[in-house]
Amino acid sequence: MTSAAGGRPWTATADGLRLSVRLTPRGGRDAIDGIEILSDGRPVLKARVRAAPTEGEANAALIALLARELGLPRSAVTLATGATARVKLLAIAGDPTALAARLAAAGGPR
Repeated sequence: MTSAAGGRPWTATADGLRLSVRLTPRGGRDAIDGIEILSDGRPVLKARVRAAPTEGEANAALIALLARELGLPRSAVTLATGATARVKLLAIAGDPTALAARLAAAGGPR
């Protein structure tokens, strides 16, 4: 996977965005904590959820969190890769320009 342009963890696709996320399960709260650059230079959106990483609960909580933050139905956010990894790639369906603007707002300083 290549890094996104401009230090953003998302890239536009024909039907939406691809988003790289570093998930922290059992993080005490459901929240987006901003953008981070990993040691290999990849930008990721940092997120935390209260759910434990068992039986896909943390992944489901991540999908619900992103859908809520972006004002989308849960069905518009799907896990593309990384079901058992900390760094995940999600596919988000919708207008890429509008989604990128919402992610930039959600990933800003808290």
